[in-house]
Amino acid sequence: MVWFKGCNANIWKDKVTDKCVELVKKYEGFRAVPYLCPAGYPTVGYGHVITKEETLQYPMSREFAEELLLQDLVKIEMLIKPMIKVDIHPYMLDALISFSFNVGAYAFRASTLRRKLNNHEWYECAEQFLRWIYAGGEILKGLIKRRQEEKELFLEGVKLYG
Repeated sequence: MVWFKGCNANIWKDKVTDKCVELVKKYEGFRAVPYLCPAGYPTVGYGHVITKEETLQYPMSREFAEELLLQDLVKIEMLIKPMIKVDIHPYMLDALISFSFNVGAYAFRASTLRRKLNNHEWYECAEQFLRWIYAGGEILKGLIKRRQEEKELFLEGVKLYG
């Protein structure tokens, strides 16, 4: 297994892992036609936020939705990697990609979670996942479950890294 080094070192790979993809698919679910997500954004497939520039065909196939998801996850990965200044296990990165896909890379950048991560405060960082359970000012049960699973995946990486 190859480790992800902080942004000053070689990037360990150019695409997200299957573990990350399956985690995101589980919590985003598949929708073949556009809908408004709990945060109010037009969304389709596996949590793809539709931009004004896009012309997509509906109903969307699962295969196309998976391709779109992979593109979205790679974009998130590339956005957050420069914000990570420490060496981490790939499972830790998977959890951070899933988290950032859901809340946004810029929310990750401003988060206490990222600060704890970059200070090597692994267990404090893991606890921060559980603070991000609100959408539209309301606590969502699905977010509680997702954050718990992201936390567990992150800690699995911590144990393997240790």
